[in-house]
Amino acid sequence: MTADETIDRGVPRAYLRVALLALLAGGPAHGYELLEQVVAAGVRAADPGGLYRLLRAMEQEGLVFSWWVDSAAGPPRRTYELTPAGREILVVEAFALRNMIRLLADFADRVDDAARPVIESRR
Repeated sequence: MTADETIDRGVPRAYLRVALLALLAGGPAHGYELLEQVVAAGVRAADPGGLYRLLRAMEQEGLVFSWWVDSAAGPPRRTYELTPAGREILVVEAFALRNMIRLLADFADRVDDAARPVIESRR
């Protein structure tokens, strides 16, 4: 791999919970919609089974609630909405994410400094 090559690994799967909280803060959505949106948001490792298990766990924690909605295009769909407790956790997660971004930015600067001599030697 060269310095010119880019790697698109996406966001770690651990951020699926935060992504779901953020997406549901925008309003109710059904599971398949959420799956498409989390993949578009960069959680490339998201899979339907894991997403639905996590949504069930989040519902048991009181972060989301769900109900069935009839669909003209097939079977009823479970729709999810953020609860007030879910909104509070989103605030906490947003703060933690901002701190992680600062730490990663500092680390990336250190990596750049370490790589600079290698890059300059290739010129």
